[in-house]
Amino acid sequence: MRILLTNDDGIHAEGLAALERIARTLSDDVWIVAPETDQSGLAHSLTLSEPLRLRKISDKHYAVRGTPTDCVIMGIREVLPGKPDLVLSGVNSGANMADDVTYSGTIAGAIEGTLQGVRSFALSQAYAYTGTAERVVPWEVAESYAPDLIRKLSQVDLPDGTFLNLNFPNCGPEDVQGVSVTGQGKLDFGLMVEERQDGRGLPYYWLRFGERLGTFMEGTDIHAVKHNKISVTPLKLDLTDYSVKDRIAKALGFGAND
Repeated sequence: MRILLTNDDGIHAEGLAALERIARTLSDDVWIVAPETDQSGLAHSLTLSEPLRLRKISDKHYAVRGTPTDCVIMGIREVLPGKPDLVLSGVNSGANMADDVTYSGTIAGAIEGTLQGVRSFALSQAYAYTGTAERVVPWEVAESYAPDLIRKLSQVDLPDGTFLNLNFPNCGPEDVQGVSVTGQGKLDFGLMVEERQDGRGLPYYWLRFGERLGTFMEGTDIHAVKHNKISVTPLKLDLTDYSVKDRIAKALGFGAND
């Protein structure tokens, strides 16, 4: 099995090293094509106004001066000797759940893999935000549980345009309370605009996360992770809201299929 790895935290991220260790329990044919620098929060974006620079770091390890989307495209179309059987994106430093999936570069890596016709999983590891520069991320949780989970999930018959979003809870491996197949939860926006001043006294602005509030309903990704469960959420590329098609068609005076 040929596996392509990418992420949004960058080629030197601890989570990518953890993902490589996970992938090597599944296959010897593992390739890494990841961003040269941190691309967190860039979602499913392409680099169109600048050239893509590809740098070979070592055997089967490449860095791209671009986004996670660029990396998957370059990996599949340029770097790998043939199409991969699996794309793994992550392991992200921090969970990617609820509304945050729309911002996530980690999710974008799995989206692009899916668009390219490859089974794709996004993996993220929750940790506690302490307000300090020191991050203590329990990578051992993802490393302990992901290999077996990926093996099992790789056997699931997924429809075209569907990929899987895996989130691992912030606890010790021994405290994980199982796996939940979940839906996407809902969080309040949680972003704050902070005004600052530069050295000349001119204003500039910084986005930062405030308190993340939400409806932690049972059956959602955020409920599962909060209760020390691994969340597996199937996500679809098709954003059509089929539940309102008939209403819109009726308002416009024609049938839903016209």
